[in-house]
Amino acid sequence: MKKILILYPHFPPSNLAGVHRPRLFAQYLPVFGWEPIILTVHEKYYEETLDNNLTKLLPAKLRVEKVTAFSIGKLRLIGDIGLRAFFQLYQKAKELIRLEKIDFLYIPIPSFYCALLGRLIHEFTGIKYGIDYIDPWVHEFPGTNKKLSRHWWSTQLAKFLEPIAVKKASLITGVAEGYYEGVLSRNPLLKKNIVAGAMPYGGEPKDHEIIKQLNIKSYLFEKKKHKLQFVYAGAMLPKAYEPLESIFASIAANAIVFEDVEFHFIGTGKITTDARSYNIKPLAEKYGLWHKTIFEYPARIPYLDVLVHLNIADAVFVLGSTEPHYTPSKVYQAILANKPVLAVLHERSQATPVLVQSNAGIVITINEQTIQQLQLNFAQQMIAFKKFVDGFKPEQVNKEVFEQYSAYSVTKKLASFLDAAL
Repeated sequence: MKKILILYPHFPPSNLAGVHRPRLFAQYLPVFGWEPIILTVHEKYYEETLDNNLTKLLPAKLRVEKVTAFSIGKLRLIGDIGLRAFFQLYQKAKELIRLEKIDFLYIPIPSFYCALLGRLIHEFTGIKYGIDYIDPWVHEFPGTNKKLSRHWWSTQLAKFLEPIAVKKASLITGVAEGYYEGVLSRNPLLKKNIVAGAMPYGGEPKDHEIIKQLNIKSYLFEKKKHKLQFVYAGAMLPKAYEPLESIFASIAANAIVFEDVEFHFIGTGKITTDARSYNIKPLAEKYGLWHKTIFEYPARIPYLDVLVHLNIADAVFVLGSTEPHYTPSKVYQAILANKPVLAVLHERSQATPVLVQSNAGIVITINEQTIQQLQLNFAQQMIAFKKFVDGFKPEQVNKEVFEQYSAYSVTKKLASFLDAAL
C-alpha cells in the first residue's frame, strides 16, 4: 500500500465539524490502496468541548499520532491551534516521513496556517503534498471591506500567505470547486503543475446506526404530535441572512399557514461554545416569531446528538445563500435520517438537481435578484411541502442519486486524485 500522512490539528474527540473530513477519508482510503496515518494535536490542547463518542466511529486499526501544543495563555494572544502546534506538527511530520517512507502529505484546512507546513516540509523532504479546502482561505465576508479592521487584516494576510503555501503543491482539492477556483485564478502557474478536484463532505450510513447502540436521547426539544418540526443544523452562512429574513417576513405575513410549524436552528450561534450567542433570535424577534415558530440553540452540540435530533424531527430545513457554492452534504444527512427536505438554495447549487432528481423534497431556488420573491412564495411552498410530507415514504427516495455523496464514493474520488498527483 501507498502511505498518506493526513495532517489536521483537530481529530475526534474534537467536536468541530471539520474532523469528519479526515475521519471518513481514513475509513475508506485502505480500500483504494492507501494506508492513512493521522497527524493531529492531543485533545488536551483543544478549546472546544470534547465528544468521546466520536472516537467510537474511528476504524479500529487507524494509526493516530498526536503532538503537543503551546498553551493559549491568560490573554489568549494566539488561539489558532495550527499556530500553537505549528512547530510540533512540523517536527513530527518530518520524522514520520523519514522513518515511514510516506508517499504523500495531505493537509485539510482550516487551520489555514497548516497549509504552510506542506510547502515547508516539501522543501526539506521532497515529499509531494496536497491542500484540501474545507473552507476558502481568501474570502470576502462582512467586514472585509472596512480597511484596517480585524477582518481586513485577516484577508490581507491570507492573500500574502496562500501563494507561498500552494506554490509547490501537487494536489488542490475542496468541498466544492468554488472553494479553490480563486486559488487557481490568483496563481495561474499552478494549473500546469497540479491535479485539482472537488469532493463534497461524505455521508456515512454507519454513523446513523451507532446512535441506536449508544442510546442517546434528544434534549433540545420534544416531539409534538400536531406540529411539523423542522431541524436546521450547522453554522449560518454569512450570505444566508438576506434570504432568511425574507422567509421570516413570509411566515409573519401568513400566520395561519405556519401555525402548526416549528423551525429548530441548532449550532447557529456566533460563538460555537456559547449557548447565548444568538444569531437567529434577533431576526425572529423582529418578526414576532421567537418561541412561536422559530427556536434557536446557538451552541454546537456533539455530532451524534445532531443526528438524534434529525431523527425525531419531521423534516429537515436546508438554507443556502446568495453564493452558489453550497454542496449537498447536509441534504445527504437528511436522506440517511429518512426525512423529507425543504431547501432554499441558489439556482446553481449542486444540491438543487440532486434533490429534484431524487424525489427527496422540495427545492425553492433563488439568485441574487429573486430573494425578495421568497416573501411572496415561501408560504405557498410550505402548503405544497405539507402535502409532500403527508405522502412521504423513505423508500420513494432514489438513493442512487446520493451514492456519489457517500463517504465511500467521495474517498474513491480522492484516491484517484492522489494516484494522479503521485
